[in-house]
Amino acid sequence: MDQADDMRSIGGATPLPEVRGNENGADAKKRIVGVTLPPGSRPLRLQGNSPQEFLDYTRTSTLTWLNFTVRDVEKEGSAIAATFGFSENLVSTLLTGYLSNFEDRDVELGILLPAVKINKVDLTWSPLIILVRKNLILTIHSEDIFRLINFSRYSDTFVRKLPENLLPEDKVTLMLCRIIDENNNRNFEQLREIEDQADWLSQNLLDPKVERDMLGTSIYEMKHALITYLNVLWRTLDVLNNLRYGDADVISDSPKVLAKVNLLAVDVTQQISLSEHMSEVLASGLEVLQSIYNNQLQMLNNRMSLAMTWLTILGTAVLVPNTLATIGGLVTMEGPMLTGFLALIALSTLAATVLAWWWVSNKVHLPTRPDEFAPAQSRKGSGK
Repeated sequence: MDQADDMRSIGGATPLPEVRGNENGADAKKRIVGVTLPPGSRPLRLQGNSPQEFLDYTRTSTLTWLNFTVRDVEKEGSAIAATFGFSENLVSTLLTGYLSNFEDRDVELGILLPAVKINKVDLTWSPLIILVRKNLILTIHSEDIFRLINFSRYSDTFVRKLPENLLPEDKVTLMLCRIIDENNNRNFEQLREIEDQADWLSQNLLDPKVERDMLGTSIYEMKHALITYLNVLWRTLDVLNNLRYGDADVISDSPKVLAKVNLLAVDVTQQISLSEHMSEVLASGLEVLQSIYNNQLQMLNNRMSLAMTWLTILGTAVLVPNTLATIGGLVTMEGPMLTGFLALIALSTLAATVLAWWWVSNKVHLPTRPDEFAPAQSRKGSGK
């Protein structure tokens, strides 16, 4: 059977606007893509523009997955859910959750997961709605998410590899795990972008002339993006924990099948560990930034100390002869008396300068260069 036999393209409905472009540069020309497994037959890839085109497949197939690309997730998603027999308020209830949600209604299951995208340090997320019934999985997302459209191209291969003797709920659970895994892997890729920005920031920290305001803002934005990313991982882990025990009626209770869910939880936990480690690295970057501030303040303080030291010495050297000259101006001096007075001024100037230098050298710490740092306990005249 060739590819034309494997893939069924459903037509006849009024075409909706095309959705173009994806994360791999391909075009998504259909608003609905998916796969179905008819009883006793090979899986068929599906694509179309109207939900009504696929109702017959959902009634007769062993397993059907349909992915919907919509403009308004809540409004259009609710209509799609009602078309396939789901509760009309299920989508709106899921969207009340922040980042994730889990709604078990016995005969139907609703899941909200975050689909993350990041541009440098600007992290945004879009809701990914997953609706599950006996033999049906629906995924609904906005037009800027393409990860499941890409997965649909080889979804028939995944379904073909499922053992024929599996129960319907086992097949549904395995397909659900594969969809969640695809979304998680694309979310995990966003950590690489944060790592690239962290490397750029580390390079700037090595530059002593870099603007402090720019560094502080960059570190905050990166740490905020990382915290949001960590929140996404924790919320995803909450959903997996709700699935891993098979409490929902539409989910398999086979330990072998549920082990797939546990593997997904392990992957998310590892990503949480990596993200927390990066958070520690960013925290150390803040410490480095504080050290830069302290060093610059120390350099300024040393320059002020050097200036005050020399001003003290020069002021003392000028003050003594100036005082003597003022006093000497009150008396008329000529000949040997004038010579002796000038000698007194010279000697007193020299003595005052030496005395001022000795006092400053022994009582005040003099940095030898502007960037020198001396701990308080090492300074002369300080106590233990």
